[in-house]
Amino acid sequence: MFRRFNCSGLVNRTSNKPVPLKNISVNVEVKGFVADVVSTLVYKNEEENPLEAVFVFPMHDDCAVYKFEATVDGKTVVAEIQEKQQARDTYDDAISSGQEAFLLEQDESSSDVFTCTVGNLPPKQEATVGLAFVMELPLEADGAVRFVLPGVLNPRYTPQGFDQGQVTQQVPRVPMSEVPYKLEMDASIQYPHEITKVESNSTITPLQYLNSDKTSAKVSLDQGHQFNKDVELLIYYSDVHKPSICLESGLETAEAGTLMGDAALMLNFYPSIPESTSQSNMWEFIFVVDRSGSMACPMNNKSRATTRISSAKETLLFLLKSLPLGCYFNIYGFGSRYESFFSESREYTQDSMQEALEKVEKMEANFGGTEILQPLQDIYKKACVPGRLRQVFIFTDGEVGNTKQVILLVKKHSTNHRCFSFGIGEGASTALVKGIAKAANGTAEFITGSERMQPKVLQSLKRALQSSVKDISVSWQLPSGVKASLLSKAPVVMFQNQRSIIYAQLKGKLDEKAEGHASVEYIFEDQKCKESLQFRLEPERSSRLTVHHLAGKRMISELEEGEHENSDEVKKRITALSLQTGIISSHTAFVAINKELNQPIKGPLIRRDIPIGGYGMAKGCSYPMRLAAAPMKKMTFAKCMKMNTAPAPAPAELLCSAAMPPMIDLKLYGSSDSDTKEDSCSIDLNYSMSEKIAAVYSGDKQELRKKSRFKNFRKHEEGSVSEVSKKEESSPAVKLVSLQNADGSWKLDKAFAAFMKLSEKELGSKIPKQEIDSSVWATVLAIVWLHAFGAELKDEWELLVGKALTWVKGHAGSNLRECSKAASDLLKTPFKPEIFGL
Repeated sequence: MFRRFNCSGLVNRTSNKPVPLKNISVNVEVKGFVADVVSTLVYKNEEENPLEAVFVFPMHDDCAVYKFEATVDGKTVVAEIQEKQQARDTYDDAISSGQEAFLLEQDESSSDVFTCTVGNLPPKQEATVGLAFVMELPLEADGAVRFVLPGVLNPRYTPQGFDQGQVTQQVPRVPMSEVPYKLEMDASIQYPHEITKVESNSTITPLQYLNSDKTSAKVSLDQGHQFNKDVELLIYYSDVHKPSICLESGLETAEAGTLMGDAALMLNFYPSIPESTSQSNMWEFIFVVDRSGSMACPMNNKSRATTRISSAKETLLFLLKSLPLGCYFNIYGFGSRYESFFSESREYTQDSMQEALEKVEKMEANFGGTEILQPLQDIYKKACVPGRLRQVFIFTDGEVGNTKQVILLVKKHSTNHRCFSFGIGEGASTALVKGIAKAANGTAEFITGSERMQPKVLQSLKRALQSSVKDISVSWQLPSGVKASLLSKAPVVMFQNQRSIIYAQLKGKLDEKAEGHASVEYIFEDQKCKESLQFRLEPERSSRLTVHHLAGKRMISELEEGEHENSDEVKKRITALSLQTGIISSHTAFVAINKELNQPIKGPLIRRDIPIGGYGMAKGCSYPMRLAAAPMKKMTFAKCMKMNTAPAPAPAELLCSAAMPPMIDLKLYGSSDSDTKEDSCSIDLNYSMSEKIAAVYSGDKQELRKKSRFKNFRKHEEGSVSEVSKKEESSPAVKLVSLQNADGSWKLDKAFAAFMKLSEKELGSKIPKQEIDSSVWATVLAIVWLHAFGAELKDEWELLVGKALTWVKGHAGSNLRECSKAASDLLKTPFKPEIFGL
């Protein structure tokens, strides 16, 4: 059986037809730690037949979409929210009867993917689609409030045996430089205290203050911005860690006692957690690293950018050097298969650390697709090390099709471990990365643009090694007749410099002159703590109902993430809550019908998929994609490689990569010049695709040629992965860190002396006193060097230097001051005794 696939996916590019999506404009209102966003998409049909334009786009999983409307010929049609199948039927019926229709859906398997469909767009007509959503904004380690407008949607890898289709695999992708629509964005910012600055990964206008106390400001993207990457704003406030309460009135037309009819409250809570001075070794650390082919992509689209796998390997180096002696650890790599460094977790010693580092050095992005479920199942079936708290660190570019299944597995085992997750590169699934961290009481971080992975990961390790806040509860003191009902669960655990948002519904009549008190109680290092906040019962009146929508989204998410999410009862509760609050869910959709056309639209309806940028299309990037297992014919494979899209999922795999990837050379599958005259080539896939991939990974080119039956097959002219890929040069700080011992010390040997640009004998002769051990001298030198010449990476080496300081203080004795002074003199850097606590 043969099936035809458009491997490029961009139908209108191969047919030279214009893209129906012309422009995207976004208005952002940031109020403290919440963003209210209105996006407007302009479509125009410049063809001769009516179109159905389909745009699949990313959105953060915690966004609450509360409005969807369309404007045609000056008339606005406001969509209504319906049960999903009902909305689809409404849309289909309208299209069949020649009416213009609009549909907005959330993907069923991943809450961070949406599909907007414009049906029966008449020839030469323009339609404007608007959607509004609100979202909580995360807080970065440096105190910045971060807003991200996702522009990159990576296809979610669908594992074998997973029967749910993935809409992202059918999205057409183009190189980042060829995204065919522009983005306009304006952002207004309000905060009770001063807005100090705004930074962005894109070119923005200078920050313009709108009042004298600098509590209101605005910025905009430069005109003509190409929407070829995530757009980020980092907003810095004064007094960012101050707790706050926002009280919002309900709808007057809604029934009293319901969520939308009563006042809703949002509590921003920051526990005062001091930094621990002692470090325990009662931990078991398991690092789970994505080794799928997409990890060979660069971290960003800048020239000479490091690859994701290289960044992950360097991060593992810093992690392994920062662990406390006596803890236990293991490292997993996963893709279409998985493997662990050790059969079970090993005690952290010099020998085990060195063995692990040797294995890290050999890691490559050569494990095929992204299947994270199996390694997690293997981890959870193994008992925790007795007396140790298990901490799991997961690194992935977050592109899987069974997101909910993975989250439920993590949540099932959350009683015996914590999970810290890291989304690598733009387009990582926020639903997956945030979901697994939330499920196991950890934290989630995203590394995008030119950010380094290492500081965020080491910050999370620092959190994992610190004491945390536990047993969190909220109590209220309110006037008689007023009752607070929690709408969201209080967090199970919190870490230093972490914020939490709690929602509550205030039932009863509010006296705007009265006051209320909210108290948060928690346990920190076996001590009971309490923090209180006073607020007036004067709710803000807002037409956008930001707090209500965020509270509704939190309630829906908690139901969707529960163990019984697929039960009929829970589905009914989700649907009812979605319809009440107007918040889209996995079981509902927005639908709008333009019923005022003068006559039904006639003619063949042509589907046009709107392309989106993807780093899998970046030049020189290897991006394995999953193609259908069913045989294909009449398809130019060179075009498939160039356009890099993935049709519907199937039980077998084929790698489809961008131009000249390190994993598979395009010359292996290349066609002669004559091939391009036809738009086709035949591909026989009646053999095991997994064998083919294994041949590529193993470097067995002869076996690959024997099994492949591409026409015009060329001789492979390039080497294996290791031969083609250039080894990235490490920075001096990384080289120095790589020489550190597990106990925190450095050894004065040939490698260390070479780093200091001296011979081993010369460096030894610089020891200020004969009784000072050579390792003490080397360790002091390393500490001084890192402070003097590696200060920009302090967030990355802070933990391992802390370990080194503990070691050197226990071995240098009274000679520490003299030794550190001599080290400063040798390195020609100012003497700073405070580095050693002197």
